[in-house]
Amino acid sequence: MIIEANCKINLGLDVLRRRPDGYHDVETVMYPVRGLFDVVEVERTTSSGAEFRAEGLAVDCDPADNLCLKAFRTMHDRYGVDGVRIRLDKRVPFGAGLGGGSSDATAVIRAIDALFELHLDEAELIACAAALGSDTAFFVRNTPQLCSGRGEVMTPYPIDLSGMTLVIVKPDEGVSTREAYAGISPCVPAVPLSERLRRPVSEWQRSIENAFEASIFAAHPAIRAAKERLLATGAVYAAMSGSGSAVFGLFDGRTAAGTVMEADVSHEKDESLHRLSPYVFAL
Repeated sequence: MIIEANCKINLGLDVLRRRPDGYHDVETVMYPVRGLFDVVEVERTTSSGAEFRAEGLAVDCDPADNLCLKAFRTMHDRYGVDGVRIRLDKRVPFGAGLGGGSSDATAVIRAIDALFELHLDEAELIACAAALGSDTAFFVRNTPQLCSGRGEVMTPYPIDLSGMTLVIVKPDEGVSTREAYAGISPCVPAVPLSERLRRPVSEWQRSIENAFEASIFAAHPAIRAAKERLLATGAVYAAMSGSGSAVFGLFDGRTAAGTVMEADVSHEKDESLHRLSPYVFAL
C-alpha cells in the first residue's frame, strides 16, 4: 500500500501557557499542503516485527527512532499486528516545522489499519496518532483544523485560500522543538486566533503571529531573512511554520509568486541565503 504523506503549515501559532505535565497549551490552525509529500509504502510480510528502509532526504535521527517504526510499535502493542515492511521516500525537509515525520507516522497507522482490516474509527485512529506526537493526529483528518491543547484537540476550521499561491522556503538549517520552546514566553492574546483568522488575508500580517518567531529569528538570522525575502517579493502574508525552520508566503494569484523563483536570493553578507529552493503550490 502506497500513501502520499503530505505536510502542513501553521496559520498562526499562539503558545498560551505551560501545563503541569510539562507540555504547553497552544492554539494554531493547521492547513494541509498536498503538493509536498513523502511517499510511504507499507506491505504485510510473513516475518515478525517491522523491516524499515529510508530513501531520499536524510533524516537526522537513528532509523530505529523513526516515527514510522514508532507507529508500527504502537499498532503492534494496541492491536497485536505483526510483520510489515515499510519504505519511506523522504521528500519533505526535516526539522522544518512542516510535520513531515508526523504525517509519515499517521500514514503507517492508516496503512496498517487497512492491511490488517482493523476497521478503526476516526477516534481510534486519532488516539493512536496522538500517542506519537503533538501534531500527528492532525493528519488523520488532513483538513484545516483549529488545534488546541498540545495540538491534538481538533475542531474543523473551514478556511478558503483558493486562488492564492503558497511558497515554502527551507533555509539550510534546522530548529529542534526543544530549542523553540526554550525561548518562548507564553501569552494569552486578547483576541483568539480563531477570530483573527476570519479577517481578510491582507490583514493577517498585522495580527497573525507565530509565537516562536522572536526567539528563533534572533538565533537564526537566515530564517528571518527568508521571511523578509518572501514579503519583499510580494507575499500578502508570510510566517514561519510550526517551530521552523521553514517559512512560507501566501501570494495573491499565480504570477506574483513567480518572482520568488526568479529572484536572486544570494546576498554578499549572508552566505546562508545562497541557493534557496522554494516549493511553489497553487491553492
